[in-house]
Amino acid sequence: MEEDPDPYRILRLRAEILELGSAIRQLQREGLDDAAAQLLIARKRAQLDQLVKTSSVVHSLNIPDIRRS
Repeated sequence: MEEDPDPYRILRLRAEILELGSAIRQLQREGLDDAAAQLLIARKRAQLDQLVKTSSVVHSLNIPDIRRS
């Protein structure tokens, strides 16, 4: 996963989070334990936050500053 481009990784993490949210709702409707899914979704959200922050810093560094020309 580390070799994937950042925009692809961001989209993939968002899709995984949506799937986990759906699975959590289904588990809750059926009265089953959703603790493992809750933990996994929290980890995925943290990964997404870190990736978005890192990606925005990298992209801001790659943009030429025209004020310095």
